[in-house]
Amino acid sequence: MKSQISEFTHLNDQLLVAMSRLQDPMFSQSVTYLCEHDDDGAFGLVINKPLGVNLSQIFVQLNITPGSEFIDQPILAGGPVHVDQGFILHKEKGDWSSSTAVSEQLYLTTSLDVLEAIANGRGPKEFLITLGCASWSAGQLEEEMAENSWLTSHVTDEILFHLPHETRAHAAAQTIGIDLNLLSPYVEHDYYGY
Repeated sequence: MKSQISEFTHLNDQLLVAMSRLQDPMFSQSVTYLCEHDDDGAFGLVINKPLGVNLSQIFVQLNITPGSEFIDQPILAGGPVHVDQGFILHKEKGDWSSSTAVSEQLYLTTSLDVLEAIANGRGPKEFLITLGCASWSAGQLEEEMAENSWLTSHVTDEILFHLPHETRAHAAAQTIGIDLNLLSPYVEHDYYGY
């Protein structure tokens, strides 16, 4: 087991799709975008669990007057860590404070100026907003992968920003040729050889 973990490839800018054996309510049937993964741990955002709150409600709480087409966009439950913190994953770099590149095309910010720009129609056109995030300590994600709790798949703009939330897990799995409907916990285990 240790040799598998020490040789594990970092999974930055990939999606984690929860397998059926993962029963944690926050992560069951989830898709998580991995913003960062290195020897110290991992950090990501769950991208398919709407909270039942939309962007216009956030604007009201922050005293921002919206004039934008995005006001009905749902806010997502990004994970069980920092649940009172908003995270905005977006495409365009812009000149907003605190936007950090997480890939060649994607940026992450927690700053209010991006929300103000979105409200005024000057913000990124492709974005998602979560409350909370997911994080793993050093070696934790690797252990969960070895236990067959997650499937990794490719990121697409369609999955991140456009598909209905309930279809994102299946779409993510399909990017690597897997139909989640055909997998049982036993098949998953045998398929990955753990």
